[in-house]
Amino acid sequence: QVQLVESGGGLVQAGGSLRLSCAASGRTFSTGDMSWFRQAPGKERQFVGRIICANGATSYADSVKGRFTISRDNAKKTVYLQMNSLKPEDTAVYYCAARTSLFGTYDYWGQGTQVTVSS
Repeated sequence: QVQLVESGGGLVQAGGSLRLSCAASGRTFSTGDMSWFRQAPGKERQFVGRIICANGATSYADSVKGRFTISRDNAKKTVYLQMNSLKPEDTAVYYCAARTSLFGTYDYWGQGTQVTVSS
């Protein structure tokens, strides 16, 4: 079983930066992808971006493209979400998720970490 733990959230002023971490433990795979999602109060969960495990290729939602960057450290089994130029609308609980197939569902989720961007 795979366990994911997010960390790095906090309070930051608009225009600031934060780096979130998602550490994986248990059985891990070299296939599939790991993604970041976020959910604000009263809103549906929103896709943020993903990184493909096999080659490190990334993609992002339009709302964060150019501001957020996903990277990984394979030795540490950790995926990062670097968030720059933060906006108040980025305020949400951020979750990482993993799946073993690019065509499957996300079966593994972290507990979430709160990001609050003040104006």
